[in-house]
Amino acid sequence: MFKKFDEKENVSNCIQLKTSVIKGIKSQLLDQFPEIESWLNHIMPKKDPVKIVRCHEHIEILTVNGELLFFRQREGPFYPTLRLLHKYPFILPHQQVDKGAIKFVLSGANIMCPGLTSPGAKLYPAESDTVVVSFLSLMICKNWLSAHTFSTFYREKVNKGIGIENVHYLNDGLWHMKTYK
Repeated sequence: MFKKFDEKENVSNCIQLKTSVIKGIKSQLLDQFPEIESWLNHIMPKKDPVKIVRCHEHIEILTVNGELLFFRQREGPFYPTLRLLHKYPFILPHQQVDKGAIKFVLSGANIMCPGLTSPGAKLYPAESDTVVVSFLSLMICKNWLSAHTFSTFYREKVNKGIGIENVHYLNDGLWHMKTYK
């Protein structure tokens, strides 16, 4: 999503949100990430201006005081930025891949099932189509398969294809976009 993202070319406009819209977004964030309930007022203080930065390909980035907090595509689920996740690492469930996948993850590749089932990988409980963070907060991902799907049968018989889709990773275009005023 952000592999070739450039702020100068991809940002189309920025609008300040009304209080009613902010309340709706906060409600959606609480539904999606229940762990941030006690921290949401620290992340999005009431008096600070909240803006949406609209980009090409229907991407919206939620900012507070210019700090990039969450993003989404086509009215889909919100994803926290890696910068926010480094401040609040408990927001998302974690998944760990084996060491052989690190260089591919850092270049924006999806995580394949063998990287999740080999020794050195740790698969924690998470449902499919949920937002997860992979390998020491290096990338924000979308789980394709639930932990239940990775049963003994699946590991032995199938074990191929995409296990986790990469959405935002360290050193992509969004990472280099520090703030937006």
